[in-house]
Amino acid sequence: MNVTEEIAIEHGLKKEEYKKICDMLKRVPNITELGIFSAMWNEHCSYKSSRKHLKKLHTKGDKVIQGPGENAGVIDIGDEDAIVFKIESHNHPSFIEPYQGAATGVGGIMRDVFTMGARPIANLNSIHFGSPQNKKTKNLLRGVVKGIGGYGNCIGVPTIGGQTSFDDSYNGNILVNAMTLGLVNKNKIFYSKAAGIDKPVIYVGSKTGRDGIHGASMASATFDDKIEEKKPTVQVGDPFTEKLLLEACLELMSDKSIIAIQDMGAAGLTSSSIEMASKGKLGIELNLSKVPCREEKMTPYEIMLSESQERMLIVLENGKESHAKKIFDKWNLDFAVIGKTTNTKKIELIFENEKVAEIPIDLLAESAPIYDRKWKKTKLPQNLKFSKDIFKTLNISNCLKKILSSPNISDKQWIWDQYDHTVMGDTIQKPGGDAGVVRVHGTDKAIAASVDSSASYCYSHPLTGGKQVVCESWRNLISVGAKPIAITNCLNFGNPENETNMGEFVECLEGISETSKYLEFPVVSGNVSFYNETKDKGIKPTPTIGGVGLIKNYKDMISMNFKKENNIVLAIGKTEGHLEQSIFAKEILDEKKGPPPEINLFNEKNIGNTLLLLMKDKLIESAHDVSLGGIMVAVSKMCIKGNKGIKLEKIKNLMNKFEFYFSEDQGRYIIEITKKNETKITKILKDNSVHFDKLGIITKKDIIIEDDPILTIDDLIECNKKWLKDYMVN
Repeated sequence: MNVTEEIAIEHGLKKEEYKKICDMLKRVPNITELGIFSAMWNEHCSYKSSRKHLKKLHTKGDKVIQGPGENAGVIDIGDEDAIVFKIESHNHPSFIEPYQGAATGVGGIMRDVFTMGARPIANLNSIHFGSPQNKKTKNLLRGVVKGIGGYGNCIGVPTIGGQTSFDDSYNGNILVNAMTLGLVNKNKIFYSKAAGIDKPVIYVGSKTGRDGIHGASMASATFDDKIEEKKPTVQVGDPFTEKLLLEACLELMSDKSIIAIQDMGAAGLTSSSIEMASKGKLGIELNLSKVPCREEKMTPYEIMLSESQERMLIVLENGKESHAKKIFDKWNLDFAVIGKTTNTKKIELIFENEKVAEIPIDLLAESAPIYDRKWKKTKLPQNLKFSKDIFKTLNISNCLKKILSSPNISDKQWIWDQYDHTVMGDTIQKPGGDAGVVRVHGTDKAIAASVDSSASYCYSHPLTGGKQVVCESWRNLISVGAKPIAITNCLNFGNPENETNMGEFVECLEGISETSKYLEFPVVSGNVSFYNETKDKGIKPTPTIGGVGLIKNYKDMISMNFKKENNIVLAIGKTEGHLEQSIFAKEILDEKKGPPPEINLFNEKNIGNTLLLLMKDKLIESAHDVSLGGIMVAVSKMCIKGNKGIKLEKIKNLMNKFEFYFSEDQGRYIIEITKKNETKITKILKDNSVHFDKLGIITKKDIIIEDDPILTIDDLIECNKKWLKDYMVN
């Protein structure tokens, strides 16, 4: 096939990009070379619209072993142990084919982790769907959840936490973000940088097929009416093969055979080989005739661009080929020596004894386009003035019941029940709390992890929203007694060629960077997902933050369930009464305008660190951060989890009770303490300039709210658990 400008455009390249390729090569590329350029220069692989701005992220810290730039980030948790973790998107594939899209998203992120020598110990996910009334939503939700559960359960890694939301903006583009944590000895970490000349390059895992070709390019484009035609670009996963691959790789990693290792994710053999060579400033020669294929007459183009799952590329030390082959044969996996490292600084492809491609590595990596796209700043919306008359016909109890049964607040047990969260035997806090927690096997340490996002806040004011989502992660980790260490991010946005969308990205990133630096909560890995858009309608900006923290002794872990009658409940942090962008405003007042709540980074850090001191001294019985739905929803969830009630004291400040109980002011927590420790705790809070309000006393069953009708714990449970269960059944 003769390559033309039209064919280049069909591959997702711009006219000017194709011209640049021809100029750099000083010739027209052949079809295989064009395919390689299209894969390496697309948004998903090259980060051409985001690279300029990603440099602003705060990535350094005293616990950071490896920051962005590798398959995953690595943090030191002491005693020679390290945690490897990352979050990544699989949005477009999951919308096209929800089961396989979500399943292979889980498989892909787990390979990123065990590629670095770590055994996966926990999975999390952040999934976002369109309006429940949208005709596609229910089937998409069912397929995604089954895909996540099907893959994670089969491979034997617990899913310990997650987040699910519904919003109209996801009607045409759902989001599926998968996160994995792995445990590794910090002296036995493996990297993707190739080294040495004439080192054997080996292919291991499953055979290569035609599934997933152009998957990376598809992920770098918007959708139109022909979505169904893109199904062949969705990969097909096999968790049982992945389990074998995991064990085989870890076995080979136990000696000094491996120089570099890279999973074949987006763009398959193309990206894995080029990234390894580029990092090592080497060349690589591949004989594609030796690649194990499961389909007949596959072309070099197809072999290089296939995204078939459960495959790895490894650079071995010389003489280790037979040793490595024995291991992969034992695990019944394909093994083939398909090439070698060279000093040419080129990728050279041989097929049927002919050279079918030859491209300098730098043209594919370092010379990939970097765009400084125009962007538009988002103005902070004006505060709304809610008339006092609005509240006259309302009571707290009815409002609470409606909010607890709303899609974004309702209990997500139907989802969690499809995930195995106890396999491996180290999960000590299951889904449904502020953060999932797993014990570090054989030690007293525990790792806490959470995933968080807030599209409404980010859409209203991206800078503030970016700050908030990092703070939310910080608070969730602290709420379970963990010291926050580091974060990973998955940045989900619309078309970056749109100035508004690009502005949302830039400002969210600024907020994330400023906050992570102030809180000493660095970004160590991540992913950018642009072009989440259908027919020019994009998603709300949705940066997802995966946070990781350490509990030095797992016995010190805190849960959110109220523990004992007559214990005191405090609200930590000041309540200002900010209702704009709150669940209350949307569900009760039908109001979606206004600014998000302000972020005070000093308060976030000070309050969080003060609570950690109280937890260290075992002065807090239970804790939960105040987020969506405000104090009233936070307290209700603590009641539900503990099967207890609460008698709330009369509000002592001047704001109305709806603003006090349902506002979403930031930097707040609910804590349970004993009466005997009240004086000691309140003194510590005052000494550290931490504001608190005494909310009430824990009771046996009833929720008593001033002059409102009494609610029983059964009322709350029924309201909270009913919606999703009924939605999925009906």
